[in-house]
Amino acid sequence: MTTELKNVSVLFVCTGNICRSPTAEGMFRKMVENSTLAGQVDIDSAGTHGYHVGSPPDARSIEHAAKRGIDITGLRGRQVGISDFERFDYILVADQPNMKFLHGICPTRLQHKLEYLLDYGSDEDKFEVPDPYTGDPDDFETALDLIKDGCEGLLEYFVDQRRSGLSSLANKK
Repeated sequence: MTTELKNVSVLFVCTGNICRSPTAEGMFRKMVENSTLAGQVDIDSAGTHGYHVGSPPDARSIEHAAKRGIDITGLRGRQVGISDFERFDYILVADQPNMKFLHGICPTRLQHKLEYLLDYGSDEDKFEVPDPYTGDPDDFETALDLIKDGCEGLLEYFVDQRRSGLSSLANKK
């Protein structure tokens, strides 16, 4: 018996929505499109602050993502809104300052949706993706490696949930 899988929604969050979160959105979108979950996961990204609303991702993020076959040129920065807490099943945050910010604005009944992206990563000692914005090219590569690890773990988690026969991936771990 095959269980119909309901869509699940994921929001990736960083500070300005021009480096880490759009990279995660683009990377996870590509992973999902190439998986058995294609068409079943809604993916978006946002920033906790409105510094870059309407702007494309940072040119360095675009460049480093492109080296890995990920096109994020069409994405535009936006700020997290209160409606996002209702809309998304998973709100995956890059680092502790942004998690603290989101906890401050998220309704208490929805705070279970807030997690670190690296909660799904393979290294239990890492929970933050450092912001590469003020760094050098190596910092962008490090961020990409960590984002990839978290996204792979998230995809594996969703696939395992589906394999377990759950009708909705929105069930939390």
